[in-house]
Amino acid sequence: MEFLRKSSLCAFLFMLFFCSNEANSSHEEFRRLQSSSSKLLKNLFRTEYHFQPPKHWINDPTGLMNYNGIYHLFYQYNPKGAVWGNIVWAHSVSIDMINWINLEPAIYPSEVFDKYGTWSGSTTILPGNKPVILYTGIVDDKQTQVQNYAIPANLSDPFLRKWIKPDNNPLIVADESINKTKFRDPTTAWLGQDGRWRMVVGSLRKNERGLAIMYRSKDFMKWTKAQHPLHSSAKTGNWECVDFFPVSLENTDGLDTSFKGDKIKHVLKVSLDVTRFDYYTIGTYDTKRDRYIPDDTMIDGWHGLRLDYGNFYASRTFYDPMKNRRVLWGWTNESDVFPEDSIKKGWSGIQAIPRKLWIDPSGKHLVQWPIEELEMLRKEKVELRNYELNKGENVEVQGITPAQVDVEVTFSFSSLENAEEFDPSWADLYAQDVCAIRGSTVQGGLGPFGLLTLASENLEEYTPVFFRVFKNQDKYKVLMCSDASRSSVRNHEKMYKPSFAGYVETNLTDKRLSLRSLIDHSVVESFGDGGKTCITSRVYPALAIYGDTHLFAFNNGTEPVKIETLDAWNMAKSEKWI
Repeated sequence: MEFLRKSSLCAFLFMLFFCSNEANSSHEEFRRLQSSSSKLLKNLFRTEYHFQPPKHWINDPTGLMNYNGIYHLFYQYNPKGAVWGNIVWAHSVSIDMINWINLEPAIYPSEVFDKYGTWSGSTTILPGNKPVILYTGIVDDKQTQVQNYAIPANLSDPFLRKWIKPDNNPLIVADESINKTKFRDPTTAWLGQDGRWRMVVGSLRKNERGLAIMYRSKDFMKWTKAQHPLHSSAKTGNWECVDFFPVSLENTDGLDTSFKGDKIKHVLKVSLDVTRFDYYTIGTYDTKRDRYIPDDTMIDGWHGLRLDYGNFYASRTFYDPMKNRRVLWGWTNESDVFPEDSIKKGWSGIQAIPRKLWIDPSGKHLVQWPIEELEMLRKEKVELRNYELNKGENVEVQGITPAQVDVEVTFSFSSLENAEEFDPSWADLYAQDVCAIRGSTVQGGLGPFGLLTLASENLEEYTPVFFRVFKNQDKYKVLMCSDASRSSVRNHEKMYKPSFAGYVETNLTDKRLSLRSLIDHSVVESFGDGGKTCITSRVYPALAIYGDTHLFAFNNGTEPVKIETLDAWNMAKSEKWI
């Protein structure tokens, strides 16, 4: 489709300001926002097309919604510094989820029920087109947690700039069976067949049992805890940022959280506090018993499926009625050495590019892909076609600025015979451990092949994103890696340079594998085989910066690999108004 360009975006936002009830002050406000956009902080590792405010700390994306054609992103933010603390609900609005206006915080500690913190939550749009925020309030210095709500002060304001916390808060207080300091992040509520609302709050029981506690309400004001949780799992630790939503088995369209019908599955996603990764299962929601039952092939906890096998946490989804899709947001934090690094930079944390999410036709896993609006930032393009890479070869992708690009490549190979045998001793290892053993410099049979991103000219620094194909008895196993171990010549002992990896559930009948990487100075977001496996890495090169950055395609396997198609685009900077 044809997207709004920069000039029309400005005009549209300008009109919205003028049409609000605060029209007298809107013109002045818009000019202030626009002029200050040129004052965005410049920093070596700041991203240019990912979401991040001009300064200070950010973490979880909290409330997400489209309301009357405007996208709202609420997120955890420290307005006083670049480390965690003083958390408020920051608020930004957009018409495309790529270009943003940053507004004043929507919620901040101010009442007895949130005096010590306004933590993560969600949004729900009630009948009559009335949005509500559900959030966790911290009521004392012991981190006792309760569930609160807030409503817009003025529904005629297209940006919903001001929010009110009614006096009947808190809505939910933990009973004696609940760990009051592990009781947070209420989900988007859904309407059951009996006309009652449901929502879930993440928590922790004894013996490290994570659980999703369910509450029901007839009027959204008085909530009653269900006798049993929606789901729980032993030895998984505290469940944060729980998300629960339906997915269609018929197509890639999204479904409203309250959708009722056949040919659907449900997804339960949890952020595990102990591992700092986001896991999910696919299963069936028994609406009569209000129980979620994962499919037989699903694994709860540490060895289960992840939304992203890299630096990606505290994610949330929402249903976007504008384009009939479910959209995923996730936080990617900094991984340089110390908090002092963030203080010196003056900022910490970004949001990953929003992704459309749906279930794979196999029903075994989810698929994610950057929202189509991102493509409006694509500028100059270079192409490479039918280029064969033999063992030990690489080819540079020239004619672009590799520190800020979107690259898509399809590799093909003529045979699977040279695939390495999968070592049985690796069966109990995490994929990232196998990647650390069989990295990009370790010669293989079919692979490793892929991209060397954020590379210096002589390859002192690079972050390889690659595939390696193994033969596992009578099947093939595809490993996808994003390896930051050589991403920087800075060798401080506490610098975090992990090898991230996941297996790709794919059919190699056509002997092809595709890869897309979004490269933006200090982040590499990669999507394997059409988004079946996703990995995000944060890296901090010392040599491969700005114009000294290079991008290569490579093969270090004995089996020749052909680059059937490679398309790379310079990416424009997304617009952010302060």
